[in-house]
Amino acid sequence: MSVPGVAPSEVTPLKRNVQTQLVGGNHQPQSVIVHAGSNSTGSSSSNSGASNPSSEVPIIGSGQSEDMDDTKRILIRVGIDFVILCFVGFPILIFFLIGQPYERGFFCDDESLMHPFHDSTVTNWMLYIIGIAVPIIVILGTELVRAHVKKSNAQPLKVYSVTIPYWVVEAYKSIGMFGFGAACSQLLTDVGKYTIGRLRPHFFDVCRPRMPDGTTCKDPENNGRYITDFICTSEKSTPRMLKEMRLSFPSGHSSFSMYTLVYCAIYLQSRMNWRGSKLLKHFLQFLLILLAWYTCLSRISDYKHHWSDVLAGAVLGSTVAIVVSNYCSDLFDARRKRTNVLPQTRYELSPNHTTSNGNQQ
Repeated sequence: MSVPGVAPSEVTPLKRNVQTQLVGGNHQPQSVIVHAGSNSTGSSSSNSGASNPSSEVPIIGSGQSEDMDDTKRILIRVGIDFVILCFVGFPILIFFLIGQPYERGFFCDDESLMHPFHDSTVTNWMLYIIGIAVPIIVILGTELVRAHVKKSNAQPLKVYSVTIPYWVVEAYKSIGMFGFGAACSQLLTDVGKYTIGRLRPHFFDVCRPRMPDGTTCKDPENNGRYITDFICTSEKSTPRMLKEMRLSFPSGHSSFSMYTLVYCAIYLQSRMNWRGSKLLKHFLQFLLILLAWYTCLSRISDYKHHWSDVLAGAVLGSTVAIVVSNYCSDLFDARRKRTNVLPQTRYELSPNHTTSNGNQQ
């Protein structure tokens, strides 16, 4: 029914005029624009839909440009992470290649430096397998199992038309944070080593020092004397061994093994939620800590470090692992969001008390 004197409007709240804009000569649809009708009558209602740009709502955008923007954003983030990791790791390489430790002296009657030289029980390649390969395998396996068991609504990423599953993204974030913490722990350890320059327990066996006047520690005039000017005369020692004999504090094996394996144990605490066995997760955590503990003890029995060096390295590595896993990574973010606030008053302890969202506590 029409109202006398008023022209009927073609645009009403129950009808929408969908127009498709054509671009160029190919006549390809670029986007779909919806003109929402107004409740007012007359010609003003139809004009408002055409003149007011706020009433035009794009429903379908250009998907190709959005994919390119996402790809660039992902590559930029990965590039920034790689550059930051290089900034932390590059000084470690400089220390290893051209770093010179502080030249500390010694007393000839210092019994803590008279231990024989032994090969390492936990060699460098074993340390890398235990400290790098094991945590990475655990992280990849855990994320893969979680992706199959726990179905997530998160969409996979696309980088240059390559689909990356979401579990790979989660593994990348965990491994990247793990590597960043490992580099920080190692850099802190190297700064301590090259700044302190503490002599290892096998110093006399590796160096066999001789003073400028031709005397050695067997001569009585050097007893009780602090010696800083000497040369090493041992024929079985390489230049690398002579450099390493001054890098006792803190223990690098101890700090590295404690960081990597403690971080891996904390990761399992956050990400492994299998209900089939109550003790499986804790048993795996115990094995990881046991490996780190054995590595630390072997450095003392092999006369590579003093006990205080091992203690300092273990504390350093464990501290960095706790800080990185709790305050740098997102392992416990979801759990913190679910944490309820403790009741503060007797009224909040009441069983009938409700929270702000309407749920009873």
